[in-house]
Amino acid sequence: MFSSTDYRFMAQALRLAEKGLYSTSPNPRVGCVLVRNDQVIGSGWHERAGGHHAEINALAATGAAQGATAYLTLEPCSHHGRTPPCTEALIKAGIAKLIIAMEDPNPLVSGRGCASLKAAGIEVQAGLMEAEARALNIGFISRMTRGRPWIRMKIAASLDGKTALNNGTSQWITGEAARRDGHRLRARSCAVLTGIGTVLADDPQLTVRHVNTSRQPLRVVVDSRLDIPVDAGLLRGGGELIFTATASEGKIMALREVGARVIVLPGEDGGVDLAGMMRQLADFEINEVLIEAGFKLNGSLINAGLVDELVIYLAPCLVGDAARGMMKLPELANLADKRALKINDVRMVGADIRLTGGFS
Repeated sequence: MFSSTDYRFMAQALRLAEKGLYSTSPNPRVGCVLVRNDQVIGSGWHERAGGHHAEINALAATGAAQGATAYLTLEPCSHHGRTPPCTEALIKAGIAKLIIAMEDPNPLVSGRGCASLKAAGIEVQAGLMEAEARALNIGFISRMTRGRPWIRMKIAASLDGKTALNNGTSQWITGEAARRDGHRLRARSCAVLTGIGTVLADDPQLTVRHVNTSRQPLRVVVDSRLDIPVDAGLLRGGGELIFTATASEGKIMALREVGARVIVLPGEDGGVDLAGMMRQLADFEINEVLIEAGFKLNGSLINAGLVDELVIYLAPCLVGDAARGMMKLPELANLADKRALKINDVRMVGADIRLTGGFS
């Protein structure tokens, strides 16, 4: 169905889309390559929300696209959003063929973009390197199809599975290379989420500091009793989001005065409704959430079935049985009840091992 040449140009479009990894949210990452007579005549990618889409940038890079084939990592939009429909621009430019990696999961677009082009007499093919395109926009797909973000949990631990000493000391178990790698996960995320225990123990900033990026992710705190100090380090930027189960008007007003937003969302157990919180984050157009929390919140999120991906950095050291583990999970009486994981990637990052996987 697709030739080796098709694969080559779609791979180029995917590399272009990846350039928007840190900047396009809440929009998807998209790349476009225009080809005529097996020669690239224009290319572009979506650089930021509100800016031109990939196909518009590609068309602008060429003098004329008449008779060209467009390689696009995502179905072109057919509705008026922040920008006009890209289908109209492609039809007006006179392209002869469109090859896309995947249909747009957005119900405002899904299938309609391709249908518009077919109705205009343009040949359309779909599904080339779809897996790669989906991986690039896994959070956008999750938000559109499941009504919640893609949730990635990052854990730094010793080889015996400990994240902190019993007294709370955790800096630093892993090496500098692993910490820098973790900042790349922050940079691609729309939000970084932690719990009040981590805030009180470490006073983290949760900002991207080792990666060049044009934006910072939203910082989110789960704080059932509103114990967070108003002078906490992560509240210094303004706009942070705190989910709580306590409607303490005085504390809420004090937090709002320093620029934080507070959402009271109690769950049945007296804590925060974690599933409701993720739906709320989707309503805020959050595609990917990075969890950087302690073992209690880690365990609660896993128990609630809310974790899609685990990224675990294992340092070549042992810290002992009394230290704190990765996640607080209920004791099992039978090994048949263990939670099965699928490991998708294993690699060295500096002196540490990085495991990436999810629940099978």
